[in-house]
Amino acid sequence: MTWWQNAERAAGIPGAFHWLIVGFVVATALLSYLQPAERLRIRNSLILFGLAVAGLVAAGAILSSSVGAGAVYLTLRGAALFMLAVAIINVVSVFVFAVVLRPAHLEPPHIAQDLLLGLAYIVIAIILLSRSGVDLRGIVATSAVITAVIGFSLQDTLGNVMGGMALQMERTIRPGDWIRIDDLEGRVKEIRWRQTSVETRNWDTIVIPNSQLMKTKVTLVGRRSASPIQHRQWVYFAVDLKQSPTRVIEIVEAALRAEPISCVAATPEIHCLITDYKNGDGVYAVRYWLTDLSQPDPIDSLIRSRIYAALQRADIPLSIPTQSIRLTDEQGSFEREQSEEMQRRIDALSTVELFDPLTADEKRELASGMIDAPFVKGEALTRQGAEAHWLYIIRQGEANVRVTVDGNSQDVAPLGPGDYFGEMGMMTGEPRTATVIAKTDVKCYRLGKGVFEAVLRRRPELVEGLSKTLARRRIELDTVREEASEEALRERLHKTQGAFLQRIRKFFALYQ
Repeated sequence: MTWWQNAERAAGIPGAFHWLIVGFVVATALLSYLQPAERLRIRNSLILFGLAVAGLVAAGAILSSSVGAGAVYLTLRGAALFMLAVAIINVVSVFVFAVVLRPAHLEPPHIAQDLLLGLAYIVIAIILLSRSGVDLRGIVATSAVITAVIGFSLQDTLGNVMGGMALQMERTIRPGDWIRIDDLEGRVKEIRWRQTSVETRNWDTIVIPNSQLMKTKVTLVGRRSASPIQHRQWVYFAVDLKQSPTRVIEIVEAALRAEPISCVAATPEIHCLITDYKNGDGVYAVRYWLTDLSQPDPIDSLIRSRIYAALQRADIPLSIPTQSIRLTDEQGSFEREQSEEMQRRIDALSTVELFDPLTADEKRELASGMIDAPFVKGEALTRQGAEAHWLYIIRQGEANVRVTVDGNSQDVAPLGPGDYFGEMGMMTGEPRTATVIAKTDVKCYRLGKGVFEAVLRRRPELVEGLSKTLARRRIELDTVREEASEEALRERLHKTQGAFLQRIRKFFALYQ
């Protein structure tokens, strides 16, 4: 017989050994293409298969030589057959677990897969040893003694292994879960035989022995049966008790619910609660549900920014610690700051065409009634359809005007420092015709109907000129999308002015 025939004889498949080689290579190539994530395991199986083939070829060469089937041949053949079987089992396991069971979401835990493979290796080893004429009873008796010694000396290690098996089988804790153990909170990276790796938000990786994990109390953060992953967060702030808690809660909730916030659940809604009274302050808490558990700090910061802006717009200051003291370097600095701020407000009013007929004293009166109205990026300065009797003058930042028609929203114009909007609502009570969204952090001055009403009651003759200005602005906006002759525009202006004149008089109760 030739050395190749002897190699086939050693493999136990005369005449088909070469087909086994071809089939194995083709199978590993297809699996590598279908399962890129398993390529390392497939490559290792291919290397092991190559070593097994080399061993069987060497055994065939020994059998063809004058030496014959001696101890060397039997040992080499047994080792090669074992490696061959292990390589085939590994490839079959990739096909069963990754190709068949994984798409059906039936893939068992990794530890269970390892146990099945280990059991298969043991069965193959026993079969090969029994066929080689080895007395297995002596091996079993000896292994029982060895197992007892190993069991006593490796109690902790075995406890960790059994804990890892329990975690994988029960799937109470899974990779990707966020867990809390005492003061440790992090995301489970992987569960291995001996330990579980947890990645914290501080960019650290904590390795916890599985036996310890099984003995202590573990909180699964954000997990509830038949519910989405989300976790309740609290953001606290304090406001002087001179401010009505009901008003504070309404203002904060309206600001936080106006626009969707990234990583914040829509259900349950954001709530604001008053939780305590301390040193003359009301302690409030905003409660929201976080959907991305890796982002609590950035979202808390965004919530605080929106709370601050909403309270500033409502002229409600956050409480100042009672021990804080304001020191000035020189006498009169506070008055100088007030004077400079008043001039900035008057300059802002001067950019509004509507107020051109007013005297300097009247503009100063309006300026003293204006309040700061900050908005953070992404907030709505005003919403289409809302009834708000305020005029806004942008002094810093950028915003976009957004119009919704038949459910479709589109940005139609940008706004920047010096631009103003809301004059129709302040003068006539007309609902907002567009939504204005802060493109960056925006600082505005806000002027309300009540401040302007005192001026109009003293000088009702201003209404005529104001209605003409409003009519001209409305006509200019309407003609952007249509063409009209000069005569038609004059006629439309006259009619629109008359309509605005009646609406302003009615809104401010200025009857003649």
